[in-house]
This record gives sequence, structure tokens and C-alpha cells, in this order.
Amino acid sequence: MNASYKVVIVGGGTAGISVAARLLRQSNSLAEKIAIIDPADKHYYQPLWTLVGGGASKKEDSERTMESVIPKGAVWLQTAVAEFSPESKYVVTNDGQTIGYDYLVVASGIEINWGGIKGLKESLGTKQVCSNYSYQHVDYTWETIRSFKGGTALFTHPASPVKCGGAPQKIMYLAEDYFTRAGVRNSTNVVFQSANPAIFDVQKYREALEKVVVRKNIQANFRKNLIEIKPDEKIAIFEDLDTQEKEEVAYSMIHVTPLMQAPSFIKNSPLADETGWVDVHQYTLQHNRYKNVFGLGDNANLPTSKTGAAIRKQAPVVANNIISLMRSIPMKESYDGYSSCPIVTGYNKLILAEFDYNKDPQETMPFNQAVERRSMYMMKKDMLPIMYWNGMLKGTM
Repeated sequence: MNASYKVVIVGGGTAGISVAARLLRQSNSLAEKIAIIDPADKHYYQPLWTLVGGGASKKEDSERTMESVIPKGAVWLQTAVAEFSPESKYVVTNDGQTIGYDYLVVASGIEINWGGIKGLKESLGTKQVCSNYSYQHVDYTWETIRSFKGGTALFTHPASPVKCGGAPQKIMYLAEDYFTRAGVRNSTNVVFQSANPAIFDVQKYREALEKVVVRKNIQANFRKNLIEIKPDEKIAIFEDLDTQEKEEVAYSMIHVTPLMQAPSFIKNSPLADETGWVDVHQYTLQHNRYKNVFGLGDNANLPTSKTGAAIRKQAPVVANNIISLMRSIPMKESYDGYSSCPIVTGYNKLILAEFDYNKDPQETMPFNQAVERRSMYMMKKDMLPIMYWNGMLKGTM
């Protein structure tokens, strides 16, 4: 055993940092007894990338050094986990270290499979093939939109879980708005090809977004899953998920939301369920087989949208329940599946979707959040990043 800690947290993203900060705020005795394992040099506030792709924000504002966000009192191990041994209570890292723990928090996020769509990896960032899901290439989305002169603007949503279920359509609404302002909308066909059965899961917001789609004259087709891009010919090939038939769609530009999956080192571990995600109790977030293990965020098998807002509600549940176990008292914290998706429907317009496991709205504002509002757009653009860096990652909200 190279080292051992009271709590080991796998992942230095939103979930891991938030839990570490909360644990340290609640118990001074945990200082230097919490280890965060993550190989990354940088930490990103990814919700900003939609606005970067739409030309409304700078990507540099979404980036901090990992060192700067590690909570004081936590030990950062800049390496990656390769194996879990939950029976023996240790993890093995890529560089061969064996790290022991009393409690384990798995918060390693979601893995983007750029190779899952034939032709995407090779063409991304060139030939009008763009995606907001890459820090490296997000500027190319704006370049593509800004230089667009007409034709078919194609936007996709894959047949896999994704970070923020509304993100694939947000950039479409911004692009449509920009095309209108640039005077090319009349010569543009905006098409949304989604593997989902509808524009949104929650009925209240689905009905509102269906009206947005009609108003903007967007052609929305569902149960269509992108399987290949031919960038030289500017052709996208989709599979109809109901008929399994293949369909070719010609485009002038395409914004691709890539396939996403459980990280491979989790999928192949004892912590995974049959689908590859961390197998946790949906209310306590405690692992269903290993009681000293917790999981949250995008890598957990929770039946709700994978968003930063969901993590904001999950992190205190995990931190408080771990503290309860440490003190040998019953766990009382419960997560109700709350998630939120601020759906940008244009420049200065936003629908704030908030809901729980039952797909029932859980709105926090004293007005109808299914109505597009400038105030909610400004909140997403200006307020939420401040709340993220100065509140959520500090364990205070």
C-alpha cells in the first residue's frame, strides 16, 4: 500500500471537488485525509461551451487550473485510477500505486466516444463539422456558424446519455437566431435529427419547446441516430431506431453531439451495474453492494439528467451521508432526482427546466419557467459561472 486516506475521491470534476469541499467544511479532522485522484491539469465549467459555440462567451472563461480548485486540506494525486478493489478497500492507479481508503466516492464523469460515429473523429474541426463538446474545437462551432451562408444546418442528438440533455438543441437555437440576424435565414434549412422520441422528456417544457421549434421553422425528426459522417461529400448517415433503415441527409454544416458512455475503467469494474454505470441507491447515493462506496454525477446510474445542477443537489447528500457513517449514526440525506437544464432558445432567451425523478417540474422561481425570459438567460450567462466557481466548488451551495 503506497498510501491510505480516510476518503478517496475518484475524479476532480464538479462532483468530486464539491464533495471534497463539503466534507472538509463539515469536519476539520479530515484535513489531509481526503485524496482526490485526477490526472487532468485543467478544470472546466462546461455549461459555458454552448455560449462559446454561439459566440456569446469566451472559452478561456471556462478554464481554471486543477490546482486552483482543489479544496484546501485535500490531497491531489495527479494520476488516473485503473482498477477498483472494493472488497479490499483500495484502488490501483495507472502508475502502479495502491491507494487505500475507508470511504470511496466515485465521481469520474462521463466518457466521450469520439470514435463512436464513423468519420467524426477525423473530420471534427474541419469542413463545417463542429461540436461544442470539445474545448479544443468549440471555437470552430462559432467560426462555422458565423461564416454560414445558407443551405442545411444540421444538428444531432445521439442514442446515448449525454451531458445536459438539452445542450444539443441549445446551440441550434442560437445558430438559428444568428442566421436570422445575419440575413441568411431565408436561405437556410435548420434540421434537428434526434435519437430521442421527443424534444424533451418533461411534458411542461416539451410543450413549450415544441412551440419554439414551430416558431423558428425548425425541422425536427426523432428516433434518428447519427452513425456516420462523410465530410468530403457533406453527407450524414442516420439509422432510424424504429425501422433500422439507413437514411442519408445532405448538409452544409453539421453540429454533432457525440456518443457518450460510462468510463471504461468503471464499466469493467465490480462497481458497475449491468449497463456499466456506478451502481448506487437512487436516494442515498450509496453503492448497492459496497456500503462504504458512494457515486454521484455523470458516472452514476441515476435515472435523471446528467447535469451540473443535479450534482449541486447530489453533493450534499453524499457528504452528509458519509459523515453520518463516520459517526455511526443513520444516514438521513436523500436525493429526489432533481436536475435542471437552462435551455437557451436564442440570444437573451432561456427556458429554465427544473424537474425530479418523476419528471415533475420542481421550479424554484416565482413564475412560469416554461416561458422564455431574458432574465434567465442573463442568469445562465453571468450569474451561474460565478456561483459555480465561488460557491459550488467551495462547498457553500
